[in-house]
Amino acid sequence: MAIDSVGMWIAVIALVVVLLVLDFVVAARRPHAVGMREATAWTVFYIGVAIAFGLVLWWLAGSGLATEYFAGWMVEKSLSVDNLFVFVIIMARFSVPEEHQQKVLLFGIATALVLRAILIAVGAAAIALFSFTFLIFGLLLIWTAIQLVRHRNQDPDVENNPLIRRAGKVLPVSDDMHGGKLVAREDGKRVVTPLFVVFLAIGSTDLLFALDSIPAVFGVTKHPLIVFAANAFALLGLRALYFLIEGLLERLVYLSIGLAVILGFIGLKLILSFLHEDISKSFPEVPTPVSLGVIFLVLLVTVIASLRRVRSHPEERAHAGTLHRMRRKDGMKGQSEGEGQGEGQSEGQGQGEGREGRSGGRGSTGD
Repeated sequence: MAIDSVGMWIAVIALVVVLLVLDFVVAARRPHAVGMREATAWTVFYIGVAIAFGLVLWWLAGSGLATEYFAGWMVEKSLSVDNLFVFVIIMARFSVPEEHQQKVLLFGIATALVLRAILIAVGAAAIALFSFTFLIFGLLLIWTAIQLVRHRNQDPDVENNPLIRRAGKVLPVSDDMHGGKLVAREDGKRVVTPLFVVFLAIGSTDLLFALDSIPAVFGVTKHPLIVFAANAFALLGLRALYFLIEGLLERLVYLSIGLAVILGFIGLKLILSFLHEDISKSFPEVPTPVSLGVIFLVLLVTVIASLRRVRSHPEERAHAGTLHRMRRKDGMKGQSEGEGQGEGQSEGQGQGEGREGRSGGRGSTGD
């Protein structure tokens, strides 16, 4: 069976839909705060599903395509941890109650899957039509890597998200959560709840992340189905992973640097692929097994180095990183002192509140 055949696409999409429905049933049927045991079980389950898919792919299509899938999935999984940083900031900024967090995460993930499928189709079409697409993707990833290193001690400013600002102007936003609904009625008028705004923030943020993560996966495989599967299985486990490691995220102080190394490496791989295919065969190509090994090694070194750094410097906290310099005058000052945890939260809040919101994702950081 061809890897990009209609039958394979139907099978993968059906599996993703079943898993999404299962998640929605668990999250929406009984809203509740997710404990460590539940989060661990679901995380292991989704990692198991992703690995099982790779093994089935190995059996059906051979080790080459399976290796490409595992490399792409590992890239997406590592980049999704950076997503979680921003999700924690968003949850804290809007004071989302624990029992409603997984619901809004799921709506964001479902939307992200649809948007990423569209972006993957566009990317695949561009690759098929224009031979220089890999060059553009490679340069984009290298630029992203440089920006992540330059602004590694900053966090995205949720309040300055253009979509959120626009939504606040054109939509009637209620102050009431209305029992976890996204849309409700007040005095006979339809209004959106704060959870709807959080949903917009998470969805738009993930779309921005997709602009570099999808080219990164195209850097290890040229098959759209594998790109989609790697994205889907990495995203599906985000809900559980969020609750499992939200308290540990602040300890990964070198995460932005590690991700920058991975993105830079894949960017270079894409450029070499373009040069090899369109300029001269004398330019080397990076084999997929080598890519998989480099990605795994960088992630391992990043985690170990981060934990050792925090052990010797417990006052340090990790940041999500951003692609542009923050406009706030006090942003760099607070970060240089290791106190910029609450960036993106409203002015006048204490540093203690910012740290509580960062570590627990639910600090008292309301409007």
